[in-house]
Amino acid sequence: MVERPVLTAPLSIERIQELLPHRYPFLLVDRVIELTEDKIVALKNVSVNEPYFAGHFPGMPVMPGVLQLEAMAQAGGILAQRVIDFDARTQVMLFLSIDAAKFRRAVVPGDQLRIEVVPLRKGKIFKMKGECTVDGKVVSSAELLATIADRSKLGA
Repeated sequence: MVERPVLTAPLSIERIQELLPHRYPFLLVDRVIELTEDKIVALKNVSVNEPYFAGHFPGMPVMPGVLQLEAMAQAGGILAQRVIDFDARTQVMLFLSIDAAKFRRAVVPGDQLRIEVVPLRKGKIFKMKGECTVDGKVVSSAELLATIADRSKLGA
């Protein structure tokens, strides 16, 4: 096994792109401000220029809840690389389930989404709890289950 450097915050967008396979317009983590074995805190700056606002909803832009869940999962993917044997060059995390998802407030252009994820189970099956806040108020939360898959077996 190759020795990997320990990930530490802050992580710039360039470093995040080395760790996650997502790209614009689907990369939903702009910066990581805290990263330990027990937690990640990441930021997503919500801009009126996001492509989904054109249709969700015209004249009343609201960030889709499913994208808030995806932001939690992406932050969780970075956390997994900190705490388990995971190599972003050869592996990828895939959703298995979403439980206890709750949406409490609308997220709109100009908001900064603060994404906090903590691990509940660490390993090839990675369980995590995520929470998104805006201005200190919870806007969404969920428990997520993901697995680590070899990229070569996905046919990509």
